Amino acid sequence: MNYRNPDEHGYYGEFGGAFIPEMLYPNVEELQKNYLEIIESEEFQNEYQDLLKNYVGRATPLYFAKNLSRKYNTQIYLKREDLNHTGAHKINNALGQVLLAKRLGKTRIIAETGAGQHGVATATACALLGLECIVYMGEIDIQRQAPNVARMKMLGAEVIPATSGSKTLKDAVNEALRDWINNPVTTHYVIGSVVGPHPFPDLVARFQSIISKEIREQLHEKIGRENPDYVIACVGGGSNAAGTFYHFVEEKEVKIIAAEAGGLGVDSGKSAATTFLGTLGVLHGSKSLVMQTTDGQVIEPHSISAGLDYPGIGPFHAHLFKEKRAEFFSINDEEALQSAFELTKLEGIIPALESSHALAVLDKKKFKEDDIVVICLSGRGDKDMETYLREMRS
Repeated sequence: MNYRNPDEHGYYGEFGGAFIPEMLYPNVEELQKNYLEIIESEEFQNEYQDLLKNYVGRATPLYFAKNLSRKYNTQIYLKREDLNHTGAHKINNALGQVLLAKRLGKTRIIAETGAGQHGVATATACALLGLECIVYMGEIDIQRQAPNVARMKMLGAEVIPATSGSKTLKDAVNEALRDWINNPVTTHYVIGSVVGPHPFPDLVARFQSIISKEIREQLHEKIGRENPDYVIACVGGGSNAAGTFYHFVEEKEVKIIAAEAGGLGVDSGKSAATTFLGTLGVLHGSKSLVMQTTDGQVIEPHSISAGLDYPGIGPFHAHLFKEKRAEFFSINDEEALQSAFELTKLEGIIPALESSHALAVLDKKKFKEDDIVVICLSGRGDKDMETYLREMRS
C-alpha cells in the first residue's frame, strides 16, 4: 500500500479529494494540472534548494539529547526545526508555495495561521519574493500570539482577524477561503498544513518532506543506519508530522507516533484530539476525520497550543490512523506544559507548545534502551513565553 502519495483524485484510501465551491474550481484545477511539473523541474528545485540552504539555514541539526536520553533510558534525537529562519518548519512550505505562485503568475498571497508561525513564514517569503501578503488569524490567536503578529506586520503583511466561531484556526481558514473565492485570478492561497482540497495535502507534504530526508542522511552519518526505530511528531492539521513521517511510512520497521492535542481531556468537551473524537466528514475542502455533531456541525476544538487548535486532521494522517500505520496519543494541556519545562531544564532548549505535545509521548510509552527515537522539534518557544510565564507565576 502506498501511504505517502494520494491517487490521481487526491485520495489517501478513503480520505482526501477536492470538495470546493464552483468559484474555486479554476484555481484548484490549475494547481492540480501544474504543481508536480513545476516543483519537480530542475529550475524550480535549483532555486528552492538554494533558498533552503542559504536563506532558511538547512540542513537543521539532528541533535542527540543526552540528558533527555538518560532520563528516559533510550536514545533520543531531536530534529531541530526550531533553528530554521523564522523559528519553525513552516518556512519549508511557505517558500515553496510562494515560488510556485510566482510561476503561476499570481501577485497576491493569502494565508491562514494559528500559532502565527505559518503567517510569519508566508510574510517572510512574500517580503523576499516581492508579493502582497494577507494573513487571516483568529481573534483569540492574535491575542495569545502577539509577538508573531508584530513580526508579520513588520514584514509587510496585513493581518486580518477572524471574528466568527471560536475565533481560532478553523475560522481563519474559513476567512481565507472566502477571500480566495472573491479574488480567484490574482491570488494564491498558501495553506499551511496538509489539509484542504487536493493537491494541497500532497503539495505541503512534499515541501515538508525535507525533514525526513535529512533525518535519514543525518542518522546514517551519525550511527551508520538510515532508519530510526521510532519517529514522533505533533499533529494538528499535520504538516510537520507529514514531513517527519514522509520518507519512513513505507519502511515497515520504523514505528510512527503522532501526538494530538487532548486539551483538557478527551472526554472534557474541550479537546482537539481528532482521531479519538472525529468521524468521517468534509472540512475545508477534503474528506477526513472531523470533530462534528451527528448532524455534521463542527465541534469547536480546544488546545493550549494555537497551532494544534483545529477540529480536523489531514487526509494523509487519517489514512495512517485508519490503517493502523501510526499510533496516536492524546496529550493534554498540562502534560504538554510539563514536557516544555522539562526539555528547557534538561537540554537548555525552549520548545513551542505544539512540539511539547510530541515530547510528552516520552511519558506515555516505554522505549527500549537501544531504541533510536527521533522527535521533531517543530518550533521554538518564543511565541509561547506569555503562556509559560503565566504557568510559572501560578
